[in-house]
Amino acid sequence: MSSTPDVIRNRFLGFLIWQSILSTAVFVLWKALLAPFTLNPLLPSLFGCLAFIFFCLSMSLFAISIHAVASPQHHRPASILELALGLMRLVFAASSRPQDGNFRRRARVSIGIVLLVSAAALSGLLAIISIVGGSYRGSLHELIGGMGSRGFAIGVLYGIYHVFKQRWVLVFPIIQRPAFFSFKMDVPSAIKRALKFSIAAYMFSALLMICLPRQHKNLVAGWSYFANQFTFYTGSFVVILCWELIQHLHKVLHTKRFMFAPPKGSAAAETNPSEPLLAALEESPPRSLLQYLAYLDLSMVCGTNIDIWRRAAVFEETGDTYKRVIAACTRPLEQLASKLGEGLPSSIDSIYQLSNQLLSPYEIHQNSEILESFNDFQLYAWCAQAAASLTAHSHQEDRFGVAQLSGGHASVLSTLLSCLLAVETFMGKKTNLQSSLGPAGIKWATNSSARREIAMAMNKRKDSPLHLKAYSLADVLKISIYCIVSEFHDEMTSSAKLGLLEKDWLSSGKPVFGSRELLLLKLQLFLTFRAS
Repeated sequence: MSSTPDVIRNRFLGFLIWQSILSTAVFVLWKALLAPFTLNPLLPSLFGCLAFIFFCLSMSLFAISIHAVASPQHHRPASILELALGLMRLVFAASSRPQDGNFRRRARVSIGIVLLVSAAALSGLLAIISIVGGSYRGSLHELIGGMGSRGFAIGVLYGIYHVFKQRWVLVFPIIQRPAFFSFKMDVPSAIKRALKFSIAAYMFSALLMICLPRQHKNLVAGWSYFANQFTFYTGSFVVILCWELIQHLHKVLHTKRFMFAPPKGSAAAETNPSEPLLAALEESPPRSLLQYLAYLDLSMVCGTNIDIWRRAAVFEETGDTYKRVIAACTRPLEQLASKLGEGLPSSIDSIYQLSNQLLSPYEIHQNSEILESFNDFQLYAWCAQAAASLTAHSHQEDRFGVAQLSGGHASVLSTLLSCLLAVETFMGKKTNLQSSLGPAGIKWATNSSARREIAMAMNKRKDSPLHLKAYSLADVLKISIYCIVSEFHDEMTSSAKLGLLEKDWLSSGKPVFGSRELLLLKLQLFLTFRAS
């Protein structure tokens, strides 16, 4: 098994190898289909060998560029003005050093996007010349100036489309399948997207030819002209199809599960099988691809019965592994609840103002600071599911009682309830807790007009990313809480009858959001299966 730091590097090297095989197969297949339109198709030539080499290099350039900018989390890129102002602050203002990290991260995203579009443009130029050159009827000057310029334009258009659709953000599939099966499933969709985009790109590049200098307009008339146009369109379709397949291959290879565990039967598996996973959770850079893979592996270990031996190792006698796992799961949820609680007063006006503007979801995503709180939606979902599943399985699998003795049950429930209340408050959702406590008993009910403004804004933007992520996260948190309540329903009911529900199932400290009374009433709703 590869060491943990080498996971991403090995996947990148494997991705480069497989994309080279894929590009070669597409190039050879296309040349075989186009053989009737090629002069001397059976005779190898120097241009043919060079065309194949440059085509593979162009696809490798595109593959490296999408890997360089790919990230499991969406970061807002810095605008040109922000880059200029940030650079001036870094040079002339020493007080801006605490903000250097945020500025550098956004600056790297902006530079990466520019490099991606530039690499796609250069890849389009080289790929079109390589794949069309063997069948082009005209001079070399016309091939480079005409077809090459159109390929450059197609590359720029595809790079902008790639950035606008945020396809550089790695989205992990809900169901993990074998890599070959996952790749095969999306091939028909990739062909359809390539066909649609190639039509639009052909029309765009044809309009561009009008603006080219006069010497690039000397097109060959008659049959040769239509043959060149047919060859260019089919060649552009093949190039775009390769880009689509490479992009999908990158997502499949980098979002598949990696098992952070030693092999069964080894000495490490017998002594401490959880150490590689804990090292990846705690020592990897925050919000990095390596950390996402670690949380994905943790979620599958806790929520499925595939690796029962690994889940059983979490409940080891000392309880140290269990505490570290629970801390790794609850820490991101506590940060989200705290961030929403702090940003709620200042975010109300911005949401309300954005709701009155005719902006697209992408523009809202780019301009709203609020969305940054939900950029880690997938990570929050894994944390909630892993913590809830591990708590539920502890009822039957915790032989030493480390979960109960360490207070893990109360910690997990308090965190999940606090995070759910923060998300629901942020969405402006009305709950029946008001009728139980009254406005004076609810800490956050005094700002009811602000909540109504948020609700109005959210209702106006039901298709916005903010609305979808907030409601999806609320559903995940509810399901996670119900998972625990269903497993420990008898114990919770007994504690409620004795008046010990708060003492036994909620943390003693102050919650990160709301109050202990509010969390207790929310838990009672779940206990009676009335929370919705």
